[in-house]
Amino acid sequence: MIGVVGFPASGKGEFSRIAGEMGVPVVVMGDVVREETQKAGLPPTDENLGAMAQQMRRDEGMDAIARRCVPRIRSVDAPVVLVDGIRGDAEVRLFREEFPGFVLVGIQAPFAERAARFSKRGREDDRDTPMALRERDLREAAWGLDRALASADHVLENAGTLGEFVLSSRELLRKISEDP
Repeated sequence: MIGVVGFPASGKGEFSRIAGEMGVPVVVMGDVVREETQKAGLPPTDENLGAMAQQMRRDEGMDAIARRCVPRIRSVDAPVVLVDGIRGDAEVRLFREEFPGFVLVGIQAPFAERAARFSKRGREDDRDTPMALRERDLREAAWGLDRALASADHVLENAGTLGEFVLSSRELLRKISEDP
């Protein structure tokens, strides 16, 4: 199993898209939060999704979302599965316990690059200001995202062109998939 972690707009989704193109099934942790938000009858805004994720972690523990993903991951019939959206060190610990050979990939990008991407990606849960991105960074850091990122087995820098990131992502995914 491969996990991917990084701050908002660092390139996690792009990395996951590349993995999917290479035939690696992807489980998106944010889908759990989106489903719970929808069940609560709330629109999928950044505030609602963040509040739901916070509530789930408060009520069920910091690894709540990861625990809900474990059955989804186990149900995938493939030699390698990628889980996108790790937000904290408690989730990393759970995945390392549940999946021997778990490999964590950290995606890093400078704040200015992330802010530019954030304002352009047009996702429903994004507000498009650098201040909004800073608020999300702080919220996710409180969940242990920096500690999770620091524990990554591999780190990809995403400060260049999309083409460069695609090449380095494919190279790393091939290397991880081939390692015993």
